[in-house]
Amino acid sequence: MPVQPNILWIVTTQWRAAAAGYAGDGNARTPNLDALAAESVNYTQAVTPHPFGPFARAALLTGVPSPENGVRDYFDPLPATARTVAHAMKDRGYATAFFGKWHLGKRDSSAPLVGEGHAKTLIPPAARGGFEFWEGFEGGFLLNDPWLHGTRLAEPVQVKGYQSDVVCERAARWLEAMGDGRSGKTFCVVSLEAPHPPYDAPAAGVKAREPGEIVLPANVPLGGEVEVKARKELAGYYAHIEATDRAVGALLRTGEGSKEKGERPGHWRDDTIVVFTSVHGDMHGAHGLFRKGWPHEESVRVPLLVRVPGVAARKDETPVSLVEVGEWTKQWAESGVGRVFDPPSPRNGGSETRPTLISMPSVVALPYQCERIWRGVRTKTRKLVLNQDGTPWLFFDLEHDPLEMKNLAGDPARSGEIEELRRMV
Repeated sequence: MPVQPNILWIVTTQWRAAAAGYAGDGNARTPNLDALAAESVNYTQAVTPHPFGPFARAALLTGVPSPENGVRDYFDPLPATARTVAHAMKDRGYATAFFGKWHLGKRDSSAPLVGEGHAKTLIPPAARGGFEFWEGFEGGFLLNDPWLHGTRLAEPVQVKGYQSDVVCERAARWLEAMGDGRSGKTFCVVSLEAPHPPYDAPAAGVKAREPGEIVLPANVPLGGEVEVKARKELAGYYAHIEATDRAVGALLRTGEGSKEKGERPGHWRDDTIVVFTSVHGDMHGAHGLFRKGWPHEESVRVPLLVRVPGVAARKDETPVSLVEVGEWTKQWAESGVGRVFDPPSPRNGGSETRPTLISMPSVVALPYQCERIWRGVRTKTRKLVLNQDGTPWLFFDLEHDPLEMKNLAGDPARSGEIEELRRMV
């Protein structure tokens, strides 16, 4: 019988795949994630199935894309009948816990999205996705002093501090309490709102960079309002990345013990699989666009690090989707530590053009977001995006044009490639 591992998911919001030191971004100060990447399988071609919070979260938890999982509109709650990875892990003998941002509850579409009203929205036990222990908040975009409620807090209570620090510290306490092994193995999801806007919110003492210091990619138009806005936002964005990296680092040190005090390190880290990712990215001025919902790389590509004890670190360029991570988690619970899910790739007899599906099932009527419904397919080297009526909107040769500077959807010479990819959507 394989030894079951503890499993920890760390899920952030709006963190682009490229926005980390280990990914080569000189703007990003992420020493803790860099250290995690040095021990992990780094899926460099990972995408979110839907570049918007509720749709992506529902797909991640259920393993079923939107709208098939019941979430079609931004204000749709996760159905109480939805079966999630938490149900599956409980069936496998795991203690399950969720901490932080939920964003899948029943919300009033006429109420303000930002502020205490949204942050204090109650998520009843039956609507918590099957997690046995739940402590979090619906939303509200309060990166400081969050309101928490859940299993041991019947009513929302405001907790002072930077949100990432608060959520990670409370999750660490639960992990330490469960870490003696007498309570069985744990599956814990830590869901962080940062580095989501407001980008000018205080970032736990991390000072925002000067906008002029930010190095912009070549697909951000220069010399106008887009550049000014992008630089201002990114200055705060990278401050929240640094602050959240620090909070994640503290969480990952849970149970290590203190060498200075002569304490023996706990076993938690030695048999724990760690997943780090984000539900979507942010355009930050690329192609003159902002926020998410767009099919471009800055919006759909996400970080995905998987640290498995006994598995050597490497970069894996196989295209994968967050919708698959729940199935990997169930496999880990059954196969034990020392293994990592290995999707079909050229290395193991699969295809280099393994497709990942991306889509936006509805239009979210908020500022800067994508104005149309679309669906698409992405491989390591190509991306095709179709309009709602099935006509091509975007087609990019990612192999030669990674910044997506030239839309080839109307190029007759590419019609064969486009048709081949269309059949995959």
